[in-house]
Parts: sequence; C-alpha cells; structure tokens
Amino acid sequence: MKAVGFKTSLPITAANSFIDFETEKPSPQGRELLVKINAIAVNPVDYKIRQNAAKDTELATPKIIGWDTCGVVEAIGNAASLFKVGDEVYYAGDITKPGCNAEYQVIDERIVGKKPKSLSIEAAAAIPLTALTAWEILFDRIRISAEKDKGKTLLIIAGAGGVGSIAIQLAKKIAGLKVIATASRPESVAWCKRMGADVVVNHKNLTEEVRKAGFQYVDFIVDFVDANAYWDEMAELIKPQGHIASITGSANPVALNKLKTKSTSFSWEFMYTRSTFQTEDMIEQHQILNKVADLLDEGVLMPTLTQTLNGLSAETLKQAHEQLESGTTIGKLAIRY
Repeated sequence: MKAVGFKTSLPITAANSFIDFETEKPSPQGRELLVKINAIAVNPVDYKIRQNAAKDTELATPKIIGWDTCGVVEAIGNAASLFKVGDEVYYAGDITKPGCNAEYQVIDERIVGKKPKSLSIEAAAAIPLTALTAWEILFDRIRISAEKDKGKTLLIIAGAGGVGSIAIQLAKKIAGLKVIATASRPESVAWCKRMGADVVVNHKNLTEEVRKAGFQYVDFIVDFVDANAYWDEMAELIKPQGHIASITGSANPVALNKLKTKSTSFSWEFMYTRSTFQTEDMIEQHQILNKVADLLDEGVLMPTLTQTLNGLSAETLKQAHEQLESGTTIGKLAIRY
C-alpha cells in the first residue's frame, strides 16, 4: 500500500521532511479493524512528533504519523463486534502505533466511532481528535455537568484552533456555560463568535482583557496553547475552588503552589491516555465519538473544517504541516485521498 512518512526529523521545507513509499498492507487481529482511509486531518501533534521522533538518527523504515481519519471498514479481527465490513467510521487513532497517513490502517474498534452521516468524508476526518480532547477535558477531567454548572464561566485559551472550536460548542450547547474565548485577529475573533463564544478577549493582555469584559474571576479555565506562558494569568483569573486544565504540557514544571491559597484543582488532558495504557474504560472513546456524530447529525454541533487539500502524497503533507506550523490556522485542515 502507499504511505507517507519520514526517516529523520527535518524542517518541513527540507526535501525529505516527508517521503512517499510502499509498505505491506496490515491485517487486523483481535479487536482490530482494517480501515481503507478516505480522508485525514492534521493537528499540531503531527508536526511536533515529526520534529522530534527522529532528531539525532535515521530510522530504518519510515515512520507513519497522522491521528485523524475517516474511512470504510474492509476487514475485522476475530474478536471485533462493534462494526462490520462496509461501515463508515472515523477516529483519532493510537499514538503508539502507525498513523493514518497511508491507504490502510489497523485500529482497535474501542476507539472508533460511526461516521456522522451528514458530513463529507473530509469534514468527518477533521472531528475526532479535537472532539475527544475537548469532551474529555470538560467532562472527564474537570467533570463539568449542565445539572450543577449551568451558567458558570469558562475561559478557553486559544479558542479559534481545532480543539477550541469544538470546546466552545460543547461548553455552550451541552454544558450551558458562559464561554469566554481568546483570539487576536479579526478573522479568529469572528470564528470564535460563530462557534458560540459569548465573549472574545485578546490573549496578549489576558488578565486585563478578561477583567475589562466584566469578569474578576472565572470558574473554569482550559489551556490549548501554552501552559507555561499563561500560568501566572490563569492562577490570577481562576475563581477560588475553581479548576484549570491543559492539553499542552510544559517545557518547565508548572508552579502548582500558586494555586494553593485558592484551593484550585489542576488536570492534564492527554487524549491518547486510554489507548496508550489500554485503560478499563478505553471504550469510552467509541461512545464519545458516537455521541458527537449524533450531535453533528442533529445540527447541535457544527463541523470545524476550513481548508481541504487533495491527494495522499509527501507534497500534500508538507503543505499541510507548513500551514499548521505557521500558527495561523483557524479550525481544521483536512486531506481528501
């Protein structure tokens, strides 16, 4: 089968930052599905892994990355029961295994969902990683619920990105929160408002902007861009006994002592935890993706696709990664095969 990968970590402009190659078509085992891939989407995790997975070495065989896809089940393992051959599916994959930048992929059925019927293949491919991340950070990590939290305030740092775009919608339409999102350019401000944000503030003067908008403190904060860069401001803006969560990791340890006097809770969210550690509740991702598909088909959630490229090739992946690395992407970028 055709695939795109890399043997060494190079700048995206380098000739061999991605290479086209042929490799053996995989076979599903156990609870795995073999999926014929029709479209993929790209995320910051893709270029971060490309930049770091083979920094000081050259891999013997190219590494295939990519963790957002839509396709059709072509075969199933002998223990699979959630899907049948011919089913249209979408999923965000498993970071410990080969990715979706290929014609075919095997994937555990417990982290796969039914494709939203109302979406094109490229729009569907743009949903899984961001939807799972946003859902888990709001409902599994912070444990927000409409019953107890309706009307409370949520600050989303980086509202116009892929995860922010879905998080705004889930927080507003499912949890009933008052959503404050950050954005700085006119087009990203407009996008956040389209997604449903009540208030949009400039992240460059975050504390001042939030206070100017009428909020001394906020109940919840989610960081989708840089935990270290915004740590002091998050600690200042969070309400006593509030909750902060982040997906971005940190180059340096975060100063948790700054949260002590407010008795603030803090959580990390890593969408690949369930698949990496084969957790007992791994099938939750199957269920979340099915719920999200229903919400999209019912028109409760809006798709977040803003740009589509065509064709599985090294050149197309280079173009996609270069766009993501620019830091100016609004919503999601997909590639239709």
